[in-house]
Amino acid sequence: MPSQPSKQLETFENPDPGRDYSIQISVPEFTCLCPKTGQPDFATIELSYVPDQLCIELKSLKMYVWSFRDEGAFHEAVTNRILDDLVQACSPRFMRVKAEFNVRGGIYTTVVAEHKADDWRPPDPVTLP
Repeated sequence: MPSQPSKQLETFENPDPGRDYSIQISVPEFTCLCPKTGQPDFATIELSYVPDQLCIELKSLKMYVWSFRDEGAFHEAVTNRILDDLVQACSPRFMRVKAEFNVRGGIYTTVVAEHKADDWRPPDPVTLP
């Protein structure tokens, strides 16, 4: 197999670090295992962030997400771990990870975790007529 799962997240320099802008990434094929039953859990991970000096490289993100496929994890724990790992990799001004898990036993779970740099303030919203 030419590619392998990996916990190694790669980054690249932000092409415009002087501007606040958002990057939004959707990962519709996230899988991990239920730590109680061992059955697969499926989720869509929505990642939104305002980069500072670094951006997340997408191929490494794909390999990173793949690395959870055979791991048991509660929804809350895996969502917060993803946020922590991504923040550690790129130190964004702001980041939100939203994990929408598919139905299991008639229950849908959505977990949202956020990070905000201490010195960052969001811009004032603009309302156009």
